Amino acid sequence: MLFRRNSVWWYDFSFRNQRVRESTHSRSKTVAREAEQQRRRDLERGIHNITEVQQNRIRALADIAEDYLADYRLRYRGITFAEYAIGHVVRLLGDKLVVDIDDAAVLQYQTDRLKESAAPKSINEEVRFLLTLLGDSGELIRARLRKKKKLKLPARRKIGKAYEPEETHRLRDRSKDSRSPHIRLALALAINAGMRDAEIKTIKWSQIHLDKRFVQVGESKTPAGDGRTIPVNSALYEAILEHRTWYLNKFKEDRPEWYVFPYGKPYPKDPTRHVTTLKTAWKTVRKKANVTGRWHDHRHTLITQLAENGAGEETIRQIVGHVSKEVLRDYLHVRMKAKREALESIVGSTEESQKGDSRE
Repeated sequence: MLFRRNSVWWYDFSFRNQRVRESTHSRSKTVAREAEQQRRRDLERGIHNITEVQQNRIRALADIAEDYLADYRLRYRGITFAEYAIGHVVRLLGDKLVVDIDDAAVLQYQTDRLKESAAPKSINEEVRFLLTLLGDSGELIRARLRKKKKLKLPARRKIGKAYEPEETHRLRDRSKDSRSPHIRLALALAINAGMRDAEIKTIKWSQIHLDKRFVQVGESKTPAGDGRTIPVNSALYEAILEHRTWYLNKFKEDRPEWYVFPYGKPYPKDPTRHVTTLKTAWKTVRKKANVTGRWHDHRHTLITQLAENGAGEETIRQIVGHVSKEVLRDYLHVRMKAKREALESIVGSTEESQKGDSRE
């Protein structure tokens, strides 16, 4: 069916139970009729494949995204980022049929997101999800764009930082003065155990073994991190004892199934639920300590400190949960002081060697 809107002709028809309602961008009814016929032919050509592929190619991308996320939640972790990335894809391309998304549409998506000031790295991840949603046609688009070197946008590799010892010291001091009853122990777990934000917020008392002085991580970001045990050093032990004293005064007991960081606004009140965020307290502590950096940088810092003090790669992995050398290399920062001392030691050994040669 053809109809006019603001002097421009549109077509509206159903194709395999999917409504196709689009503008022809023309004021000529003859051109509009030809555009509608061409559109029908394009749809017909797009479904000449196996039944499942046929149905997917004439579905709206938003519908496929909904099914994909439902399955993703059952199979994988880290659903938050997938929801975030696919959310942008659906926002810009969700009303399009799969058969209509080609190389040009993907490139236009990149451009649109850049105009929104999205980071190239984030856009690359979003495109990865988009091509996955497209199935076989997505793989073809991927291959063509890779050949043209347009598949990925150049992205600056941001690894993070390792806090200097004096910065860590100031953060510890400021956390003791915080109004938040959570931040001191949370910071201690990050600094001394390298635990991730989600691992800290969801920890229960059953995972803290004070008698044997170790903490057992629950569900982690990766399977390699699940259930890993981390020894409790003296600094962390002291922070746990102080937090436990506050906890017992507040809740009278610390049941194994209760969360170490209970939920509640403005003050903790429900130990059966865990705190959802530590951002406000962390931002305040960081500002008062005059330190710049992210919460996640505590992991960078711990790995750097362990490496500088001679810990082997496997020991570091057992503590922080990493598995690949590539990931470990990304996190490891050898600070200037350590590098300077290492180079200075060569001077000393060289001088000793020269003295020995002269005596001979």
